[in-house]
Amino acid sequence: MRILLAIVLNACALGAAALLLPGIGVEGAGDEIGMVLLAYLFVGAVFGIINAVIKPILSFLALPITCLTLGLFAVVINAAMLMLTGWITSFFPVQFVVDSFFWDAILGAIIVSLVSALLGRFLVEPAARAA
Repeated sequence: MRILLAIVLNACALGAAALLLPGIGVEGAGDEIGMVLLAYLFVGAVFGIINAVIKPILSFLALPITCLTLGLFAVVINAAMLMLTGWITSFFPVQFVVDSFFWDAILGAIIVSLVSALLGRFLVEPAARAA
């Protein structure tokens, strides 16, 4: 159940980034709302797997740079995870597209982080307290 909630939260955060930034989006899903929702759920699952497997390794290797920049390099790592998600989904019929690294991926990483933090705060913690 926790994995499904994480996929939905990732999909919502990626959808918010795609809504706010014209350089981020999903291609190959068609125009039907159901197909677009399924595409974002698929991309959210891929993004979650990348964040669970590759991001901790990359964060550990970049720890000195992250400390020197007082944590700002974490935004660059998150942007790299968005770009990696776009590259991995390019092998599937539904593709997550990030046009440029500097503005689209960096701003997208900030938006995804903020939306994930807010949704996690209001959706995950109340459910944990109720259980």
